[in-house]
Amino acid sequence: MSILLTHGYYISDDPKEQKIMKPYPPLGLLYISGYLLERNIPNSVYDSTFYSQPEQLDYIAEIQPDVIAIYTNLMTKVEVIRLIRILKTDYRYGFPTIILGGPDVTYNCENYLNAGADFLIIGEGEETTYQLYQAIMEQSDYTAVDGIAFFDNGQLIKTKARTKFRELDELPLPNRKAVPIEKYLQTWKTNHGKSSMTISTQRGCPYTCKWCSTAVYGQSYRRRPAQQVAAEMRLLKDQYNPDTLWFVDDVFTVSHKWLTEFHKEVLAQDAKVPFECITRAERLNDAILQLLKEAGCYRIWIGAESGSQKIIDLMDRRVDVSVVKQAIQKTNALGIETGTFIMVGYPGETEDDIHQTIQYLKEANPTEYTITVAYPIKGTSLYDEVESQITVQPDWETSTDRQIDFKRTYSRKFYDYAVSKVVNEVEFYRELIKTENRNPIKILKLKTKSILASGLMRISKQL
Repeated sequence: MSILLTHGYYISDDPKEQKIMKPYPPLGLLYISGYLLERNIPNSVYDSTFYSQPEQLDYIAEIQPDVIAIYTNLMTKVEVIRLIRILKTDYRYGFPTIILGGPDVTYNCENYLNAGADFLIIGEGEETTYQLYQAIMEQSDYTAVDGIAFFDNGQLIKTKARTKFRELDELPLPNRKAVPIEKYLQTWKTNHGKSSMTISTQRGCPYTCKWCSTAVYGQSYRRRPAQQVAAEMRLLKDQYNPDTLWFVDDVFTVSHKWLTEFHKEVLAQDAKVPFECITRAERLNDAILQLLKEAGCYRIWIGAESGSQKIIDLMDRRVDVSVVKQAIQKTNALGIETGTFIMVGYPGETEDDIHQTIQYLKEANPTEYTITVAYPIKGTSLYDEVESQITVQPDWETSTDRQIDFKRTYSRKFYDYAVSKVVNEVEFYRELIKTENRNPIKILKLKTKSILASGLMRISKQL
């Protein structure tokens, strides 16, 4: 194969994921693979998820590709750079041309090129990869390829921005045959009792949340036809029979007109598969919830990020926390599971804001929730706001944006303890209000942990 598509994620090196075990295939790479195949460009995909970097390198040494296109993001950057260094310095790999793409390259062009990449793809990757690969193989003018960056005699060259696909139905389906789908399904089945697959219906997000990166798809909204999405669901159902689907879209119910058509097509094509999705509270109402349930939705993730309206406004979320709470409660009442996302440590957050978040989680009562300490991703409004207040800026090549710290209301340690406080206080409350199967020992442990976290928060404020 002249071009190999790969990435730098290895589940064996990720202790957290080894506990969670909810891996998904690299959907973006599979879209590029399908696009290249449709244009008669043979390609190979090495999905490193279940393998190690030495195994990945052995494969590269065996097939000797002319071009290697690697997906990178802020979490895989360190491994990707290590991979590039090896490929560029060891003759066994044939010194291939290295292309990098993904959300992290857009605002780190010089860093990635200095690390050894030959070309960067900025924005959507399908058409750009195809044209850049042709230019490389034909040794033609690279500046004629939109949406790339490279060094020319030490000078950074950025070509004209790539025009985004307006009609997503022009894209072929992702080439799922290129990766071990059955291994993913079995991993899910073994660890969770049911299998899951991903599917995409839209690109871009029209909203303006300050902490969210729009580096690849931009602040836009483009959607695949509902008929085509339902047809893909039916295909997955027939070929792989997954127990559930995960729609990777940022705001699944942004268009009520599209969702109505989606509901109709799913039922008409007998494409119904239980699924979960993400949306915003104000894009839900009773009628939409009913359509989602009838189409197979079993869980909706409804973003809030905080229980404090002050923090939500600082994030430019443009939603009322009471609307989010009511949306979660209504969804629960309809028999659909709920999830929500929580972020602590956002600029300006106080201890009172954290207590409001705890109260919000108790009252909203989502089935699941995730919680993290806020961190600034380069290229976001949040990063721009705190850049002059950054207190910890680790070496770029050996760290991720998660390790950047900035001046907050309290220390980073305070917010680490706050995460423990939120989780243990909410879980204590949930156990306490149970009407049956209440576990006194668990209640005592959770309350003890909550009190300990509160004490550590107080101590950290004084340091």
